Amino acid sequence: MSQTEIRDSIGKILNESHTGTMATVKNNKPHSRYMTFFHRDLTLYTPTDRNTDKTEEINANPYTHIIIGYDGDGFGDAYVEYQGKVTFNESEELKKEFWHDDMKLYFDGPEDSNYILLEVHPISIRLMNKKGKPPMELDMKG
Repeated sequence: MSQTEIRDSIGKILNESHTGTMATVKNNKPHSRYMTFFHRDLTLYTPTDRNTDKTEEINANPYTHIIIGYDGDGFGDAYVEYQGKVTFNESEELKKEFWHDDMKLYFDGPEDSNYILLEVHPISIRLMNKKGKPPMELDMKG
């Protein structure tokens, strides 16, 4: 599979799957939780409250591991393993772009000062379990 095909497969999964697990480090141990993801190209964004454990964990260690895309239908479901470095993004434009009314459970609206985006810059991305094929890593230099 060419790098273009791997990139296209990863993009398809990111377009179709918005929920995944995000791991951070808490007290020197892995800590995972489900998150909702949006993306621009290969950069992931996920909304959060600025006053959460995960923001403290990211301040202490900005690296994350994300799994996204598994359909749950059984062996052979493709998914993405994503290693990245997290920064905090408070862009009003992006907060509006990625706003969804379901977030009203947590925030007053896209202008809520506690609503921020975690921006995850890829370090490595692997396409996993594609019909039983071995993992395929996307060349991040290209």
